[in-house]
Amino acid sequence: MNAKEIKELCALGENSKVQFKLRIDNPSKIAAEIVAFANYRGGTILIGVEDKTGEIVGLTYDEVQQISRDIGNVSNNCVRPAVYLQTETVDVDGKIVLIVNVNEGIDKPYKDQSGNIWIKQGSDKRRVVENAEMLSLFQESGSFRPDEKGVRKTTINDIDMMLVNDYLEQYYGKRLDEFGMPKEQLLQNLQIMTPDGRVTLAGLLFFGKHPQMLEPAFIIKAVSFFGNDMGGMEYRDSKDIVGTIPRMFEAGMAFLNANLHSLQAGQSFNSVGKLEISEVALKEILQNALVHRDYLLQAPIRIMIFDNRVEIISPGGLPSGVDVEAIRFGKTMQRNPLMAAFCAKTMDYRGLGTGIIRATKEVKDIEFVNEEGRQFQVIIQRPNGSQGMPKPRPYESIASENSPEYSRSYSASWPLADIRTLCPALGKGEEENARIILEFCRIPQGILEMMEKTGYMSRTSFRRNVFTPLLEAGLLVPEYKNKPNSPKQRYRTADSWLKNQL
Repeated sequence: MNAKEIKELCALGENSKVQFKLRIDNPSKIAAEIVAFANYRGGTILIGVEDKTGEIVGLTYDEVQQISRDIGNVSNNCVRPAVYLQTETVDVDGKIVLIVNVNEGIDKPYKDQSGNIWIKQGSDKRRVVENAEMLSLFQESGSFRPDEKGVRKTTINDIDMMLVNDYLEQYYGKRLDEFGMPKEQLLQNLQIMTPDGRVTLAGLLFFGKHPQMLEPAFIIKAVSFFGNDMGGMEYRDSKDIVGTIPRMFEAGMAFLNANLHSLQAGQSFNSVGKLEISEVALKEILQNALVHRDYLLQAPIRIMIFDNRVEIISPGGLPSGVDVEAIRFGKTMQRNPLMAAFCAKTMDYRGLGTGIIRATKEVKDIEFVNEEGRQFQVIIQRPNGSQGMPKPRPYESIASENSPEYSRSYSASWPLADIRTLCPALGKGEEENARIILEFCRIPQGILEMMEKTGYMSRTSFRRNVFTPLLEAGLLVPEYKNKPNSPKQRYRTADSWLKNQL
């Protein structure tokens, strides 16, 4: 730092990164300043500057030597754990200023000699007293990972073993009972359960039967508004999305598909159309929100669709050491490594820091807003503000007779008798559910989404009565034909059936 830079800092006054001190006469006060900077993002203390006015007073040679020794003793003896400081002196128009640089600490939380934890708040500092904030500091240092903690009041009975078996078969080629060890031990090895018999947060959110019964805040709140602000009382569509992370991801994408416009964009008459915003970009951003959100904050992820933009907001700002510019170039720091590991094996997530890069390549008009400690917001502008375009329809609705994409309503063109004729193995009275599934799967869907759509609670009954007959009749086709048991498997309505209904 040179004299010109010091003058500029003094002219601007104190802030969360710069502190002025005329002299060091109280070791405990300077220890609190060092602790606050180390627990925050680091900072600089300029000694020899009047803290009220920013006037450069300067230090004598002897004062520089004494204060340098005192600062070193404070950092070693009055701060826990000890903090390494860098000091330098600069001559500013004949006045000597001692500069003390405090780096952001890697062993948070730091404390003073009395055990107080301090953190910066604007140009001042404050003492941390809330447990959640203390845990957040432990999280930043990597000594506490919320996704690995055991969820209170959970047991092995809260785990859906069918999801676990799908996961194990896909990636290990074995089922739970084929590993030759007790089930509980294997679940602990996979970090789905803790040694004391509780389900980890990541385990619950990926393999839980009903995750939101135990962690109700971890949902997606999705709303499609009229207009361009959220102040109005009317909205087009609204949904609270629950379930496991893979299921919330699929349902979140379904909501976006339902409430954004599909454009033909030169495609054939019978095609579904191309989404107005890149589906690749939306997938990457939604996956990042689900995996990298701050799970210490009891708040939902939000999807908000306006006439001119889409916003996806995840609780908690970017992790310590990462900023918006860094993520644009692929820098990554996994806040929830166990979540990321499960996600990489059960979804399209890669965990290499390339998701944001792909999103920005797909969508040019995209903005990232990082509210430190509060939320991370991604804003994507809709093409032409979607002005003059028809009102989005709820996902359940079918194209109308005047729709340019279809010649007549699907609901009218799918008589139940035809479905029974083409699929005689359907369970008794299941023609209506079959019709619903064939409409629903114009956009590929998973089995759980189909069950939710038709109100089925039993996967076995749903497969026997509806799903398997439709699949064997060729009315539903898998997306991944070479991997029939993939946990990522989705099913769509056969093209031949769609063409016959036009």
